[in-house]
Amino acid sequence: MKILVFNGSPKREKSDTMHITRAFLEGMRKAGEQDIHVINLIDRHIEYCRGCFFCMRNGGSCIHIDDMKEILEEIPKSDLLVFSFPLYAYGMPAPMKTMVDRLLPLTTMEMRNVNGSYRHVGQMDLSHLKFLMICGCGFPNSRNNFEPAVAQFKKLFPENHTVITIPESPMFNAREAEPVTAPRLELVKKAGIEYAENSFIPAELLGEIEAPMIPEEEYARIINR
Repeated sequence: MKILVFNGSPKREKSDTMHITRAFLEGMRKAGEQDIHVINLIDRHIEYCRGCFFCMRNGGSCIHIDDMKEILEEIPKSDLLVFSFPLYAYGMPAPMKTMVDRLLPLTTMEMRNVNGSYRHVGQMDLSHLKFLMICGCGFPNSRNNFEPAVAQFKKLFPENHTVITIPESPMFNAREAEPVTAPRLELVKKAGIEYAENSFIPAELLGEIEAPMIPEEEYARIINR
């Protein structure tokens, strides 16, 4: 499988969330050979979308000459797009949001009603693509935190999407937390194996992964100190 990973964290490989993503990809590798390309979006020159719609009227050509051209060329050649990012203001960090805005050249001006919601028709057939969101946050629980980002992701990619959200993610960068983070990463690897084999993560396993690693009140006390 050809996997394109977008790392939206400005911390690059030191990202709390990338610990989770790397564990997931390691699980996928255990299930079979994977061709993985990781892009640290903070290192790419990606201009802001101007909303001029030039790309939608001219076969996907953009007025900007930047690194987005290479990314747009790689997307159709991929099988799985992984969006790995920490929760910023209940959504994507700016580098990732900028990149997502620039996905407009994949569509045309033509609109079509799909299950009651109008969507732009694509420039090409991308039905083979699968989409995975992996998002961590520094809060001690998932409730009333991830919902805006998850809703946006599912709206952007209404089909073939999978979402993993993990609270207390700064613990993955704390060596003293390894007694609780190591078992959690093993569950994430298991999820990677399941996904590679079945394109699906069982709800029970997903629930175990997304649960707090330590009691919420204890985590909050530690952070507040």
